[in-house]
Amino acid sequence: MADLDTGHLFLTYLIPIRRGGPHGDVSYKQKVRIELARLPPAHQTPATQKTKFAAPFARNSRNHFARMFVLDDVVYNGRSAQDALVATVKGVNTIVPGKVDRLRSAYLVFTADIDAIAKEGDPLPSNLGPEEQRKVRLAYAQTLWETMGEEIKAIFDNCHGFDGTDSGAAFGAYLERCHVETTMPYHDYYLSLPAFNTLPLKGLIAAVGIPAVVALAALVLRIFGVIHVLGMNTLGLALVALALTALAFLISVRFALANGAKPLPPASHDDLPTVLKALYTQQAFADFIAANQHARPEALQAAFGDFLKRHAPGDVSGPTQQPGVISDSAPQPRAGL
Repeated sequence: MADLDTGHLFLTYLIPIRRGGPHGDVSYKQKVRIELARLPPAHQTPATQKTKFAAPFARNSRNHFARMFVLDDVVYNGRSAQDALVATVKGVNTIVPGKVDRLRSAYLVFTADIDAIAKEGDPLPSNLGPEEQRKVRLAYAQTLWETMGEEIKAIFDNCHGFDGTDSGAAFGAYLERCHVETTMPYHDYYLSLPAFNTLPLKGLIAAVGIPAVVALAALVLRIFGVIHVLGMNTLGLALVALALTALAFLISVRFALANGAKPLPPASHDDLPTVLKALYTQQAFADFIAANQHARPEALQAAFGDFLKRHAPGDVSGPTQQPGVISDSAPQPRAGL
């Protein structure tokens, strides 16, 4: 699996931070931390609803999840385990510490879960080739530049190689150099898990098992002195059957690995506009139920008709919940800084 799963791209970027500092007093690494701390949070809790501004990632309808943080260095997990007897035979001095991997600089880690679309309104794809995924990443970078370019510049100006980046296209090219393949998705919107990537086990077992049985039978016959069977030399038959068994096994393993690497298909309703519409409809319908607990059938039918007209459950474009807020009834924050 490479980034794509369930119709989404799960992105990871490792961006090297400049060493030192612009004036020697505050390092570039610290300036990145300061800019990240200045980013307003999403309004997803009662406490954060009191803040004046909204998270900049909520300014577009691509982000299901986004996170930035500074990675100072890799974690040392301790010495590599080894057998004491083997180490003694090899002359390994266990008192001397082993090599410890270190990063050459601190990194800004940027992870995001986005709809794998190049433009608004496109359906979520079941599969995308490497070039198509690259186009989606570039389109996402362009969207970030257009919706939160000021914050992007403030953060990334402290990163190595960002000099001269002055457009969404240039920012996309910059991120491409820092892109790391992601092999684990961050979310699961499935209401029920579909059948996917199933293996034809009976066929695979037969493809490997039949020549293996033939090889074993031919060897047994050879052991008991049977030289020919149906005009074929039993030893030659055993060797050919063993070769076919090995070939079938290798093909079956490669088929199983390729099958497991296929992305899961998109769920029915897991693009971001639909998710936001579902949250909005859920809240509106809960209020409708509370307001019509004791309504007579005629009044209930009329009220439900009015509910459908006002809230348009089938229209994901609106009315709907805005990104980055806990509910549609929550105070709507300002978009800028």
